[in-house]
Amino acid sequence: MTMQFWVIQTLNSLALGGLLFLLAAGFSLIFGLMRIANLTHGAFYMLGAYIGVSILQFISNLWIAALLGGLVVALFGGLVERFILRKLAGNELGQVLVTLGFAYIIADFCLVVWGGDPIPLPTPEGLESPVEIAGFMFPAYRLAVVAIALATGVALYLLMERTRLGAMIRAGVDDMQMARAVGIPVSRLFTIVFCLGSALAGAGGILGGPIMSAYPGLDADMLPLALIVVILGGVGSLVGAFVGSFIIGFVYTFGIALFPQLAYVILFLPMIVVIAFRPRGLFGRAGA
Repeated sequence: MTMQFWVIQTLNSLALGGLLFLLAAGFSLIFGLMRIANLTHGAFYMLGAYIGVSILQFISNLWIAALLGGLVVALFGGLVERFILRKLAGNELGQVLVTLGFAYIIADFCLVVWGGDPIPLPTPEGLESPVEIAGFMFPAYRLAVVAIALATGVALYLLMERTRLGAMIRAGVDDMQMARAVGIPVSRLFTIVFCLGSALAGAGGILGGPIMSAYPGLDADMLPLALIVVILGGVGSLVGAFVGSFIIGFVYTFGIALFPQLAYVILFLPMIVVIAFRPRGLFGRAGA
């Protein structure tokens, strides 16, 4: 293997890890607070990518499209949580089945509206040209995605650790019954966290568009990776989501490049090891 291979694959791993963090951070918080595996999350990512396709037909700015698309998906996610999932409170199986059903509905809706052909999203102006790193050329936009993921991680950390809202969310993740007992509006937190997670997924789909395109099946490709990240990092842990995203980004990218026939074996192996020795994940809390 040449040095170029290792450098390029490392940078590709970082870019994938950044996209996975945008998807998995909200998923982890939803899972940690609401105690349900939101199987619609991958569909939110795909829906965001397709919404970005439509927005960019009128506004030729990917950053604005990501913001608007994230808001649209957040609104949709909030409606799903408020009017459907909340009515199924305490029925975990029903909630999981409903989110799975919505995932199929969104997938078919995207297929009907946008068709079955992959649709690439344009790279923002100023980031089309590659940059030179260690003597190798690499797409500038992928480095921008890594920077956005880092900035998002810092913003979410400050939200969770330095604000009253973050303190209430952490209390709900650690011990929901105690949080209710001390007067924390857990039901309102459900909606806020669900909207936040949906917005991150939708915006992530748009930001990932120039790299991965929007295509049918994007949800099925991304959701298993997000599930693995959450299990690996720990339910409800942003640090775990961040670390787990980049671990899986490296494992998945290098696994496909080096051992394509064993890519999924290599991908799921870290999760199996973590479950065996640390059932709550690398950074999971005892109460989660």
